[in-house]
Amino acid sequence: MKRLLSLCFLLPLLVGCNSGPKVTLLPDSQFDTIIDGKKVALYTLKNAKGMAMQVTNYGARVVSLWAPDRAGKMSDVVLGYKDIHSYVNNPGERFLGAAIGRYNAVESAIFIANGKFTLDGKEYQLAAYNNGQCLHGGLKSFDRVVWNVDSVMPNKICFSYLSPDGEENFPGNLNVKMTYELTDNDDFEINYTATTDKATPVNLTNHTFFNLKGEGNGDILAHELTIRASHFTPVDSLLIPTGELKETLGTPFDFQKPRQIGSRIDMDDPQLRNGQGYDHNWVLDRHTDKNLEWAATVFEPVTGRQLEVWTTEPGLQFYSGNFFDGAATGKSGQPYDYRCGIALETQHFPDSPNHPDFPNTILKPGETYQQTCVYKFRIK
Repeated sequence: MKRLLSLCFLLPLLVGCNSGPKVTLLPDSQFDTIIDGKKVALYTLKNAKGMAMQVTNYGARVVSLWAPDRAGKMSDVVLGYKDIHSYVNNPGERFLGAAIGRYNAVESAIFIANGKFTLDGKEYQLAAYNNGQCLHGGLKSFDRVVWNVDSVMPNKICFSYLSPDGEENFPGNLNVKMTYELTDNDDFEINYTATTDKATPVNLTNHTFFNLKGEGNGDILAHELTIRASHFTPVDSLLIPTGELKETLGTPFDFQKPRQIGSRIDMDDPQLRNGQGYDHNWVLDRHTDKNLEWAATVFEPVTGRQLEVWTTEPGLQFYSGNFFDGAATGKSGQPYDYRCGIALETQHFPDSPNHPDFPNTILKPGETYQQTCVYKFRIK
């Protein structure tokens, strides 16, 4: 019955009637399957202004997100695949649109040196596969599990997942709840909570890739980026944070004023060489510890689309799509080539368990992890 109501509610979008700008939705049938004994499906959310977003509970992934340009034309502005088979057996980027956990790091980066950390006197060896490091929570992390769908509303979906004690060698049963909401203010809001029965590192985020020209429409080098950060965390040649907080002023990492992403990305800078472009954590200049605050803005001058990032987190990982190589084909039928999308991941800092001066990422029994991230779409 709920499925029927959802289809009835979405009929105007499906038929492209005169109620608003037209969007082209992916068929539910391309995602209907069973993985690990659990049902996988595609869900469509929309707001009153005609924006639409499709998500799947396989990895709690954002599959598509349609936003207007300054002329009112709708385009899908996130990278993704057209069917579940491509997500499970992708030839290119694994993490498109996915929930990341238990601990976020960036594409080609790590969070714990050598895949190890020590907690309460015990050393934990995690799954190491990225130059000997643990990337984005492990070999089968939150992007490769089927999340429970607790409820679906016209503009909101509620997920949950119980990560069992020992999964990917992390300690504790971690109970995660997460909501995606498409608001009538044209905001994509993500809320996370988590609890555990043993102390464990937790650093959740979302790995959606954006191209405000529309997915498959070239690179993001002309996008203008502003980041509210006067420091970033440098990395070594294996992209392990050194523990230093380095000033951005006078470096290619200074985005305190709007800059084209491509204007300095190929400069002869050791940090850019390490990341093969931007693949770093910015230390946000926050006014409070926990309030929702503005972190960054991306503007695409041709379409007039603008994306603001708001967060309760102390860090922002900006990745400029340096490892896209055209091996994967997106929903529009176009290959995902070099630097065709950007990820802006709100987070605590990578490798925090090994750097006591970094903000704490250890969640203990009796505590509740909470995070809010809002991607605000605007026209300029």
